[in-house]
Amino acid sequence: MKKKTKERLVKTFSMIILLAGSALMLLPFFWMVSTSFKDLSDVFVYPPKFFGSFLKWFNYVDVLQRFDFLPMFTNTLLVTIGVLVTELITSTMAGYAFACLKFRGKNVLFLFYLISMMIPFHVMLVPTFELLKNMNLLNSLWSLIWPVLTLPFGVFLMRQFFGDLPIELAESAKIDGCTPWGIFTKIYLPLSKPSVATLSIFIFIATWNDFLKPLIYLSDSKKNTLTLGIYLMQGTYSTNWPVLMATCTLSLLPALILFLCMQDLFVEGIAMSGIKG
Repeated sequence: MKKKTKERLVKTFSMIILLAGSALMLLPFFWMVSTSFKDLSDVFVYPPKFFGSFLKWFNYVDVLQRFDFLPMFTNTLLVTIGVLVTELITSTMAGYAFACLKFRGKNVLFLFYLISMMIPFHVMLVPTFELLKNMNLLNSLWSLIWPVLTLPFGVFLMRQFFGDLPIELAESAKIDGCTPWGIFTKIYLPLSKPSVATLSIFIFIATWNDFLKPLIYLSDSKKNTLTLGIYLMQGTYSTNWPVLMATCTLSLLPALILFLCMQDLFVEGIAMSGIKG
């Protein structure tokens, strides 16, 4: 009886800690959403209040009328889809090659992939800028897609997943006359849905929220992405914070919808990454 009581207390205490941590993490999000429905005069009220004197829905209409939200949204969506599709293709194919195929220099090449993960992105900004300049890709959406066609982290993640699959699957397929490409497309790739979903979420969020590369590589306001547009919405002397928070809320929705749609596969992929054999 004492053991059961102790277990209940531990579970209750753990639940309280988790709920407190969740509330602390969600507080900025709730504050952003509540501010997006406030009037500008209610933003600086002291003591701060979650809700203003009235709900101002026109802030969201203001985003579409006063700012180029739809063009920025379209640019961000095109870049994110381009990066997502190309990185998933290269990461899955390279991960399968490193995990299952035998070729000379495989381990050395994979070591270079791991080393490239340790190089800070900021170190590569100037060389990448000069390379894009020589290729006449600056000030275009291709400047945000081309440098990240391959992702070392994605190759590493998929290589670990494919390496953990039973080798008997590939051997039995070879006996039946299946080629390496057939093994990859018909056996390994369908089994990798959880890891592909996990990688997709990581790539989508990283690309969707990227700020530094658009700031450096783009100079035409018509090519601005959402993060750059939100930054430019801040005025020199004053900022319409409710409209800015409404823009942030709208820009957050695609990533949130993607995670909610793929959360089961995401959790499964994270769980499988810790299982061996």
